Amino acid sequence: MKAASLNELKKELTTLPPALVLDHCIHLAKYKKENKELLTYLLFEADDEAAYIRNVKKLIEELFEEVNENSMYLAKKTLRKILRITNKYIKFSISKQTEIELLMYFCTKLKNSGININASTALCNIYDRQIQKVHKALATMHADLQYDYLEELKNIK
Repeated sequence: MKAASLNELKKELTTLPPALVLDHCIHLAKYKKENKELLTYLLFEADDEAAYIRNVKKLIEELFEEVNENSMYLAKKTLRKILRITNKYIKFSISKQTEIELLMYFCTKLKNSGININASTALCNIYDRQIQKVHKALATMHADLQYDYLEELKNIK
């Protein structure tokens, strides 16, 4: 079965009565946990992006406390998990500012975690990729905001 395009879905949803659209949304939320999390963001957290960022940062901080610093293998696995969760929450928010702040927070926590990033090529690559993502997102922002975030980025490096 081939999935319909986004435009086709949008046209079809506009023709449906609101009650049926609501039923479809609830069905989507039941189907997958990520859909439920996205709906939670859209309904309850999208209007206060600063509080959303604070909550995600708190979650990242809690996850960093679980990192096993003695085993490079376990540290790498845990850091990938944290990054996967961070990227999921970045995906919910369309804002580039949210993406930059969360990725920079991840990089800061990684640098301050006590894990020797340079001891592992994989960890070094993870860190470098996040810095590249920040630079890519910064390129789309206003010059004043770029300057502020670039100063923060210099402090992280």
